[in-house]
Amino acid sequence: MEKFEAGLVLQGSEIKSIRAGQISIQESFVDVPNGREAWLVEAHIAPYEQAGTHFNHEPKRKRKLLLHKKQILEIWNEIRIKGMTVVPTRVYLKDGRAKIEIALAKGKKAYDKRATIAKRDEARGQERATRVR
Repeated sequence: MEKFEAGLVLQGSEIKSIRAGQISIQESFVDVPNGREAWLVEAHIAPYEQAGTHFNHEPKRKRKLLLHKKQILEIWNEIRIKGMTVVPTRVYLKDGRAKIEIALAKGKKAYDKRATIAKRDEARGQERATRVR
């Protein structure tokens, strides 16, 4: 529905892992617990191999997102009132800094999920049929 660009508060070895492409936002989401701060939860940034064990970071820790106060309030109101969710869509580097694009999204209804599952099963069946030939 709507997209925002946010900065990430990172530890020393995390930015090096991101530059190496060692980040996964597959299972992650954005949490706005009190309407004042936004947090990236469940994003996996792999430990940086060249950093020692003492200087490395925890791969799945919560990371604070840097957004303007008005943007955080807007996101919080959408989550609280309309029941929407905030998901990260991509991570990229801009002027040497890690940025994350987050988007407001509405969850699927039960009937939408059934239609998606039916299409996927049909495509899988067609693929099997062509593979047998």
